[in-house]
Amino acid sequence: MKRGNRTAFIALLCGLTVALSACSGGNSGGADSGTKPEKDKGTNTAQEGGSGTETTDGAAKYDPPIEIALVGGTDDSTEGVLAKLEGETFENNRWSKLYEDKLGIRFKYDWIAKGPEQFKQKMNVSLASGDVPDFIQVDATELKQLQEADLIMDVSELYEKYASPLTKEVLKQDGDAPFSAATIDGKLMAVPNIRSSTDMAQFVWVRTDWLQKLNLPEPKTMQDVLAIAEAFATQDPDGNNKADTVGLLLQKDLFGGFAGLEGFFNGYHAYPTIWVEDENGKLVHGSTRPEAKTALAELQQMFKKGLFDKEFGVKDAGKTAEAASSGKAGLSFGQQWLSAWPFQSNHDNDPNAVWKGYPLMSIDDKPARPEISLGTYQYWAIRKDVEHPEALLKMFNLYIETNWGETAAFDKYYLPGDAEGTWKLSPVTPEPPNKNLASYLSIADALKNKKTAELTGEAKTIYNNIEKYEQGDEKLWSWEAGYGLDGVYSVMKDYADTDRFMMNKFVGAPTPTAVEKSVTLSKLTTETFTRIILGELPVDAFDKFVEDWNKLGGEKITQEVNEWYEANKK
Repeated sequence: MKRGNRTAFIALLCGLTVALSACSGGNSGGADSGTKPEKDKGTNTAQEGGSGTETTDGAAKYDPPIEIALVGGTDDSTEGVLAKLEGETFENNRWSKLYEDKLGIRFKYDWIAKGPEQFKQKMNVSLASGDVPDFIQVDATELKQLQEADLIMDVSELYEKYASPLTKEVLKQDGDAPFSAATIDGKLMAVPNIRSSTDMAQFVWVRTDWLQKLNLPEPKTMQDVLAIAEAFATQDPDGNNKADTVGLLLQKDLFGGFAGLEGFFNGYHAYPTIWVEDENGKLVHGSTRPEAKTALAELQQMFKKGLFDKEFGVKDAGKTAEAASSGKAGLSFGQQWLSAWPFQSNHDNDPNAVWKGYPLMSIDDKPARPEISLGTYQYWAIRKDVEHPEALLKMFNLYIETNWGETAAFDKYYLPGDAEGTWKLSPVTPEPPNKNLASYLSIADALKNKKTAELTGEAKTIYNNIEKYEQGDEKLWSWEAGYGLDGVYSVMKDYADTDRFMMNKFVGAPTPTAVEKSVTLSKLTTETFTRIILGELPVDAFDKFVEDWNKLGGEKITQEVNEWYEANKK
């Protein structure tokens, strides 16, 4: 790892926490990436300081091999995958071997941290000493800070030259928004680690076995959801004659993919984490709208009734998940992946525990619209003096081709039966944003037409898991809950068919004031909303919150966001 601009990094240290991924990968769409480039494969361009002649072929193999410096982070999930893979480690595994065999790219990890907190600490030490990885994964705010410190390069030309046609197709499936967020002063400063925006939509997850036990109907309205929450908290659904169940799962950050309240607020036509248009066509932040106050008033009443864990304000998502896993909860708002975690563990502990994802419910006759933001929240930037910057695009190409291209080996590199989640062992992990819904549609069509034997790729792997569950493997229940005909993706299809998604209207790079003030405003929002829910503040304290939000930078951010909106309207 080369030494970067130490002074600039120390200046950034207070405001910058860099989030790096643990692994890396890349290849081209359709080219033979296992051989040296032929003379007719692109234009030869001698690169200064390079190891021989380089081509603009995004699958060309380096000969001799090159080494890329990275730092890595693991978690329980990653280590769980490795525990199932004999002879593979975080540093040496099927992905690192593939990158070396196909591209001549080797990875050197200067350090590997366990968990986000340790990662943050180690990264701060690296930044203070001026050690910068060759390729660095950051969020939009961190990208802006790195660009302002002149520490990363413009990747516009690299992307056009080296990204394969398949990579370009996949990275544009969510439109131009991911690239807009990574474009600063007209320059593309990073490659989006693409993710789905629609997969961020929330659902109402309910234990249907508890509904049946208490003779409750499936929910159709928000009023039904409120009644279910009260019943689950007060009618002893676990049958142990103790008042030890919670009505609705809620964690201390209030918003998020699991036990977050976005879906609850959406039922009141409030959108607390995104920018929406007001009556005058101007952008306003959803957390400051009067509909949010209405939702908070209901949440305060629910807390007074004892429908939440009284200690939710100090429990993170992991701790909150224990209530679901142990069978003490049966209702949660959250994203499509909740069947895999934490509800699969609940089913493992109690095979009678069955969760189902329902569409968001409305408090009135207007449909509830799930709010979504740009699903791509991380971007790969390249240090300015890297010798082989094009290697990042080659890794993207190989990763996408290996999992979803014509030569895909999806069930070996992405989701093999012996260790689901091997994709986590690659540093770059871009995904086709539409892949999950597409798999559901393929499976549903195959079942309808009795052509399941013709399924391929990801859809085939998922369907095989559903079949194994139906044959008695309860460890695979989550696949049925997600991709079965009545699974949560049937609801996602309905969201898409009826154009229900409420997309964040601001998808640009963070504004100058947002970079400076967003942490303060986020903290203000969480603290105020939590205190209102707990009853420590009256509901009318929301009005003072809006005033404070504007004074502490919100008003200026709103002005900057609207300037961007006017300039980018189509």
